Amino acid sequence: MRQLLLDLDAEKPQSLDTFVVGQNAELAQLLSLFSTRTPSLYGERFVYLWGQPGAGKTHLLQALADTGDARFLTPDAPSEAFTYTPAISMYLLDDCEKLSPRAQIDAFNLFNEARANGAFLIAAGNHPPMILGVREDLRTRLGWGLIYQVHGLTDEDKINALEKAALQRGMSISAGVLPYLITHYQRDMNSLTKMLIALDQFSLETKRPITLPLLRDFLLQQEAYTS
Repeated sequence: MRQLLLDLDAEKPQSLDTFVVGQNAELAQLLSLFSTRTPSLYGERFVYLWGQPGAGKTHLLQALADTGDARFLTPDAPSEAFTYTPAISMYLLDDCEKLSPRAQIDAFNLFNEARANGAFLIAAGNHPPMILGVREDLRTRLGWGLIYQVHGLTDEDKINALEKAALQRGMSISAGVLPYLITHYQRDMNSLTKMLIALDQFSLETKRPITLPLLRDFLLQQEAYTS
């Protein structure tokens, strides 16, 4: 028995177009401007994103990282990665709540250099800057620009997004499959989309329509494989 979800579409890059906007329309519009290195209407080039895990923060940062002349940074990146470079016009710092004391100093210096040189910087964390567990001077830098909460999708948003994805793939899905999926599987859109693709593949291989019994059988196989 094999696991169909293993690394499915792992190499497919994230994009702003594949981000399900939901309640984040203003933020999506701003980041679309940033993707072309256009500041906000107020001239801001710094943005801090916060929200629960799975809300889409990393998706957005990785999408911007694919727009050229950008550098995606994680808390475990080496110090030299935090060094400002004129050839890089946008810096993207993820998981700010996980920054080590050393990385906090590196991030603080990068903020100052990026600001002084007119670069764009987008940072993200699980909490707003005022309650983020980092040094005070870095908290101040994180709040320099615009601050947006990335709102997670409602169940209805997720179902609508999955229905559109299924339609694009030419999939026919019985009623009840998607509501069951989002309540019995990982709830972030990346995992749900991968599951939808894997379910389509499983349906083709078994020559069975995508119904609730097929989904239950597939989930049981996945559970058995990972247990």
